Amino acid sequence: MKSSTQDKAEGTAKDLKGKIKEGAGKLVGNERLQSEGRADQVEGKVQKKVGDVKKVFDR
Repeated sequence: MKSSTQDKAEGTAKDLKGKIKEGAGKLVGNERLQSEGRADQVEGKVQKKVGDVKKVFDR
């Protein structure tokens, strides 16, 4: 698997993990878990963008 594709896949997984964490945090009223979830989502989105940039330069 190309590194750009791997970055995009890992970014998607982190984004999903973050959404689950944030939802769980809301459900149990844990603000720290919600914050961690939001941070994971941002990290996942950044990693997806890195994959997009790598794809442009791998041509």
